[in-house]
Amino acid sequence: MRFTEHELTVALTGAAKTVVAANRKVRKGGKDIDTVWNEMDRHQRYKVLDALGDQILPVLVALPDVEVEPGTRPSYTNSQVTETITGLVGDELGKLRRAVVIKARTSLVQTALASVPPRLDPDALINASGEPT
Repeated sequence: MRFTEHELTVALTGAAKTVVAANRKVRKGGKDIDTVWNEMDRHQRYKVLDALGDQILPVLVALPDVEVEPGTRPSYTNSQVTETITGLVGDELGKLRRAVVIKARTSLVQTALASVPPRLDPDALINASGEPT
């Protein structure tokens, strides 16, 4: 499946919000993650997105192609995601560190995939006169 730029951006942002929400200060503050995200300045958001982009985007691009029906999200099994990540991680890490990286990235990528908006029907984007809306 080829993700659009918008889908990749939304996926990365969803994963970033989850990472920020896991921060102890954010959890103890009791604020909604969207409020916390909006209160962050652009540089703070950039740092989080940049750190996660190197981990998530290559995996999303390397995932196998699947058919996605309009109105649904792309879904992959943990084994498909893990297999893709395993191929990308390489062998330079130690056995334990490699296992931890694969498990953590699998979780991040699944979170990102859950944030992807449902696929739109391309035929619904054309109005009655045959022109794109």
